[in-house]
Amino acid sequence: MGGRWAQSHHISSPNMAQMAPYEVDDCRGVLKVYSDGSIWRSTEPSFRVPVLDDGSVLWKDVMFDQPNNLHLRLYKPALASAKKLPVFYYIHGGGFCIGSRTWPNCQNYCFKLALALQAVVVAPDYRLAPEDRLPLAVEDGLASVKWLQGQAVALQPDPWLVDTADFSRVFLSGDSAGGNIAHNVAVRLRVGAKSLQPVRVRGYVLLAPFFGGTQLTESEAHGPKDAFLNSELIDRFWRLSIPDGDTMDHPLVNPFGPVSLDLEPVELDPILVVCGGSDLLKDRAKEYAERLKNWGKDVKYVEFEGQQHGFFTINPNSEPSIQLMQIIKDFITMYST
Repeated sequence: MGGRWAQSHHISSPNMAQMAPYEVDDCRGVLKVYSDGSIWRSTEPSFRVPVLDDGSVLWKDVMFDQPNNLHLRLYKPALASAKKLPVFYYIHGGGFCIGSRTWPNCQNYCFKLALALQAVVVAPDYRLAPEDRLPLAVEDGLASVKWLQGQAVALQPDPWLVDTADFSRVFLSGDSAGGNIAHNVAVRLRVGAKSLQPVRVRGYVLLAPFFGGTQLTESEAHGPKDAFLNSELIDRFWRLSIPDGDTMDHPLVNPFGPVSLDLEPVELDPILVVCGGSDLLKDRAKEYAERLKNWGKDVKYVEFEGQQHGFFTINPNSEPSIQLMQIIKDFITMYST
């Protein structure tokens, strides 16, 4: 175990006014932060892959938060296997700093989810750091689920959605930072999500959830240096997204930190936790699942040996990715009755 930086800070210098702004942080080439606090964002995604839209899945964008200009992307199979399909949220990753529902890797995975799971897939955006630091991403995740409740009770709902969606079978999943959001939404909603009625959340799928802490885990300290999500990038994402002056033991970052809510008495819906064996986040994901399970919660942990962070979106046709899709499908089937 080792220490790591414990406080986020704004870089400043007495000579900053005289100096030309220089680059302080670069997140996968699509987000750059400069010494004067200015921020540059690319209009292009960091993953340049073709969108594989063959017409087998219908999709459209909907605004769910007008004041913050936040949209979500809805997907459904063009030829559904049943009149009503479960609703499956997919909250994208990106260290709370980058990523979008519009990125091709996200869109292609949602196509696969909609077809393989025979589900209505909801892929919401959320506000990104460092312009909008935590807890705003979690608030936006929750708002996207409340939007679904609004559709379920609306006098004039969107028929594109309500004619197909089964609001009594809703599953919330998230990838990396999205997995963190899904966890924090689960803790807010508690078992049964009674505040969302008639929407019924049946379970959560955390795909390599992005948790942290001031103490390094073994996999963080000794994970592969050439990992897709390496320790330098992990630190950068946290430094840019944690509230100013706070630490990596912030309750939204570390579920078991010294100031975090005690989860032992909290009743939660079933949770599936997935991680790659070569992912630096592996130890945190495994500890999360084991601790909750030891407290009597319905939690399953699945680890894919040798797989890196985001393997299922990077190589969606690989054997592990196909296995994962079946595991998610079985999870939905198990908890849909």
